[in-house]
Amino acid sequence: MSRSIDYRSTSAHPVDAVYAAMIDQNYLNRRLKEIGGRGAEILEYDADGSGVRYRLKHGLDEKDLPGVVRSFLKGDIVVERRETWTPARDGSYDGTVDVRLPGLPAGANGTMKLAPAAEGSSFDVHIETKVNVPIIGGKIEATVGDQIKRLLAMETEFTHAYLDSL
Repeated sequence: MSRSIDYRSTSAHPVDAVYAAMIDQNYLNRRLKEIGGRGAEILEYDADGSGVRYRLKHGLDEKDLPGVVRSFLKGDIVVERRETWTPARDGSYDGTVDVRLPGLPAGANGTMKLAPAAEGSSFDVHIETKVNVPIIGGKIEATVGDQIKRLLAMETEFTHAYLDSL
């Protein structure tokens, strides 16, 4: 069983400015330092004419996890997140995301789109989560989905503040 998550945000900033920030290593380091959790870091980063690929590590402290997740998992969680971004012909940017929790029977993958909008830009994310745990897997998937939406909202807020400060 898997669960779909959709997230949408808009920005007054133009699409190219948002994209430039989102793929900038200094921005990524600042974002991870502020909201990435314990041990957060960039594990890989590669940029060329075809786009950008990077792998990030996030840390989730056990005390910050919802009860249903804590009852199943013991200790802190490491999240590895791989993203790719490529420019599209229409002035937008297409992305993919793959999330793994090493040692745990859970993960997520999806697509992202950063596009021009009437008042700036829009950011759309579609993610499928999967937790391979009998009986309570669906409940954990719902909780993971809520946590992903929360993280995306925090990252969006961070990006807006970052762009406003430039």
